[in-house]
Amino acid sequence: MTTLWSHTPDGLLLTVCVTPKASRTAITGTTPLPDGRTALTVRLAAPPVDGAPNTELTTFLAKALGVPKSAITLASGQTARVKTLRIEGPAEAVAGRLCGALER
Repeated sequence: MTTLWSHTPDGLLLTVCVTPKASRTAITGTTPLPDGRTALTVRLAAPPVDGAPNTELTTFLAKALGVPKSAITLASGQTARVKTLRIEGPAEAVAGRLCGALER
């Protein structure tokens, strides 16, 4: 299994696989992708309309990782289920919080 994230000079790039229109928003684990990467799986209560899942995803992960919403931006996957997020901040601290969120 490869890691969920890669380090950048100003933080992390995180691969996420989302399921919109779920009963509640939650991190549900990880999933392998066909290209060999591993993605964080997140169920989102938002319906797949007008970018609502993207907004809910960034808000939810900001709270879960203890970073400001402005620190999380969508790097790719605007309309796809597999997205890459750029998370600014101390990479080791953010990675540690991400591991903690996965253990819950």
